[in-house]
Amino acid sequence: MRSILYAAHSKPADVRVIWLPGAYNAADDFVRAGFDKAVTRRGLPLDLEFVDLELRYLGDSAALEELRVSVIVPLRAAGIAVWLAGISLGGLLALDIAASYEGDLSGLCLFAPYPGNRMLLQEIERAPGLRNWQPGELADTDAERRMWRYLKSRRIDAAPLYLGYGKEDRFSAGLALLAANLPAAKVDVIEGGHDWPTWALLWENFLDAHFT
Repeated sequence: MRSILYAAHSKPADVRVIWLPGAYNAADDFVRAGFDKAVTRRGLPLDLEFVDLELRYLGDSAALEELRVSVIVPLRAAGIAVWLAGISLGGLLALDIAASYEGDLSGLCLFAPYPGNRMLLQEIERAPGLRNWQPGELADTDAERRMWRYLKSRRIDAAPLYLGYGKEDRFSAGLALLAANLPAAKVDVIEGGHDWPTWALLWENFLDAHFT
């Protein structure tokens, strides 16, 4: 599993943010968008790891377990706090991992995570709302339904979940449904669409709010 590591200093930082890209994006896109430079400018003791993922990982529990075992578990064993982060489809995958291995994570940072198909979102809205929605029997490969079940059942003391997206994002209706079930202080909605300039600004905001 290919990844790009940005290390703030010569020795590992106490915190690492592991970023999962969206569909048809790659680890290099985070570098091109300046995610590493945003940390450098602030002089933060924070390491970043940008992971390449493929669409095949969606609903593939064995592939996600590989990511956990090869990347997350060794960091935890070394005493490093792990924030799992994702953009678009990578956000859904991050939630899917958290649904099974929440105890491995110190936090989640999600920018415009893919909220699922329209039929599922309408089902939740008609319930009405996530509090009243019943996920029913889950297929092994139904990552979207599993994600919403996790969001519905998250404990009050669960690792923090931060959500950011642009007002003009094409998934804004589903993202607003997700935002309605999070503390307002953990949601950042800005001008912008489903694109890298928006996500880069959300990253700047997140760093200022949580690590400076």
